[in-house]
Amino acid sequence: QVQLVESGGGLVQPGGSLRLSCAASGSIFSIYAMAWYRQAPGKQRELVASITGGGSTGAADSVKGRFTISRDNAKNTVYLQMNSLKPEDTAVYYCNVATMTGSRINDYWGQGTQVTVSS
Repeated sequence: QVQLVESGGGLVQPGGSLRLSCAASGSIFSIYAMAWYRQAPGKQRELVASITGGGSTGAADSVKGRFTISRDNAKNTVYLQMNSLKPEDTAVYYCNVATMTGSRINDYWGQGTQVTVSS
């Protein structure tokens, strides 16, 4: 069992910054990947950024140059640094961790944290 607890969301003005955190605990054996998703009202959930177990990162075109995903292995925590925020970034952000046990890959989700960008 793996539990994910998210924090760091809130209300910020356009151009501002926020850092989201996702702390993992439980039976963590091998992490396949970690990622941040977001879902705006009335829209589909979309992948924002990801980082593999080997440290390779990727990000959606809409956030490249503004968002950075990183991790702290000692704290079992993944972060999303969000700079130059825009109103269209407003969404509920979800942390996802995929673990590998043998040949099985299991997904775990955080509870979600609201990010609102508004003047």
